[in-house]
Amino acid sequence: MQSALSLSFSPTSLPLANRPLCSSNAAPSSTPRNLRFCGLRREAFGFSPSKQLTSCLFQIQSRRIEVSAAASSSAGNGAPSKSFDYDLIIIGAGVGGHGAALHAVEKGLKTAIIEGDVVGGTCVNRGCVPSKALLAVSGRMRELQNEHHMKAFGLQVSAAGYDRQGVADHASNLATKIRNNLTNSMKALGVDILTGFGAVLGPQKVKYGDNIITGKDIIIATGSVPFVPKGIEVDGKTVITSDHALKLESVPDWIAIVGSGYIGLEFSDVYTALGSEVTFIEALDQLMPGFDPEISKLAQRVLINPRKIDYHTGVFASKITPAKDGKPVMIELIDAKTKEPKDTLEVDAALIATGRAPFTNGLGLENINVVTQRGFIPVDERMRVIDGNGKLVPHLYCIGDANGKMMLAHAASAQGISVVEQVTGRDHVLNHLSIPAACFTHPEISMVGLTEPQAREKAEKEGFKVSIAKTSFKANTKALAENEGEGLAKMIYRPDNGEILGVHIFGLHAADLIHEASNAIALGTRIQDIKLAVHAHPTLSEVVDELFKAAKVDSPASVTAQSVKVAV
Repeated sequence: MQSALSLSFSPTSLPLANRPLCSSNAAPSSTPRNLRFCGLRREAFGFSPSKQLTSCLFQIQSRRIEVSAAASSSAGNGAPSKSFDYDLIIIGAGVGGHGAALHAVEKGLKTAIIEGDVVGGTCVNRGCVPSKALLAVSGRMRELQNEHHMKAFGLQVSAAGYDRQGVADHASNLATKIRNNLTNSMKALGVDILTGFGAVLGPQKVKYGDNIITGKDIIIATGSVPFVPKGIEVDGKTVITSDHALKLESVPDWIAIVGSGYIGLEFSDVYTALGSEVTFIEALDQLMPGFDPEISKLAQRVLINPRKIDYHTGVFASKITPAKDGKPVMIELIDAKTKEPKDTLEVDAALIATGRAPFTNGLGLENINVVTQRGFIPVDERMRVIDGNGKLVPHLYCIGDANGKMMLAHAASAQGISVVEQVTGRDHVLNHLSIPAACFTHPEISMVGLTEPQAREKAEKEGFKVSIAKTSFKANTKALAENEGEGLAKMIYRPDNGEILGVHIFGLHAADLIHEASNAIALGTRIQDIKLAVHAHPTLSEVVDELFKAAKVDSPASVTAQSVKVAV
């Protein structure tokens, strides 16, 4: 499940050096790079890290691999630096810590990871992974329940039903499988997995349980927990957080969802597909406040208005009391601005989807004079921890939800890899505006970079013009073949130089389509160049292709290749 999205508008780094796929004219790398799936290393899906990949398609050449790093990487977890137990200690074995650990071993660092709960963190156990299992079920239920959709294909389907426990087991089994694969991938590479609650004792010193170890560098990657506002009593049965909801212990007839961001939207998709009526309670004046306004408007028309969903905006849930003694869940609403009482709702259940809070208590931050800000650990653009005096704490980094820069699992992993690059001698600053996000509703929503209001505000301050390009899924052959023509792709860009400022997609497989745009932003590729790229026909990727082609850029392309679509 995706968390609340926040962006850090720090100056972006220069594009990464190009790393071409190996060709018939290039010698294969001695240490093939591990591919990643949905923010997780390929080993998380059961691929053996020791197998030599023979296809050039699965090898990425690195132009800057030190011989010593490559040698130690091939031998597994390296030997530690003198006077330290480990080269790198990671506190927290979620997706961020896992990504950092595997990259550290690849770079030849002797690495330990400390986990006080279970490997995989929020994403694998209580977030991204089990929620996608539930959403897979809701997607199939929607398709089977849509008689008009089925008739358009010439199909006849009897009434669709589901087994609640079977659906819950699917989510639980997937989480277990991925958690085990993550654990095995680290063990196979020689990462020391240490069990216990980790805390910083002092510079380069960590305690877990009754043990004390030292590390040349330390990464805090402790993640987050569901945020529950004051006045809300969670009993785990009728008033629940996303942690409880993912267990799917019940499917209430009527459930109120407090918050209409990523988490709330995804659960509304699940519950309505399984037969529940949903009421959104949103503090701001419009639903889906974190999305581009135009995308939000379209998404509301498709995802909310036709479904058994109503909503209250501009209100707070000042008090929520669980159901007991035969009484329903009671929700008291007040005006978000005046704080005057507005209404009282009686529902079967309430899901609190008001975002997540950093898990940073008990980490020993006082031992190194670090003061959290709303619970978040302050860091600079290189994820280096900043103490209470505004100075950098040597050899200490913080990644993922705990620093609050961008509360997404794949962002945490990217930050961890960036840190490892730095501690092994290669300066690296992650461009957070190039990191995509997705909401896995049906249809999906995805985005990268700035929204239109954010882009126009930036343009006004910096003195440049903004243009908008759009394309519809109704013009895409593959979408029409799937009878899924409802959707829109939108790009915000600079017409003077072709810089992509933001891309937002609502439609079939939007979460998969966004990556061409996010990679273009990360690599600094301009529209006038990428619009010459070739896309197979007929595919959904042509939605993004047409989006690039619709842009009007003043600057000429830097290449002269002609764009040709190949029919298959």
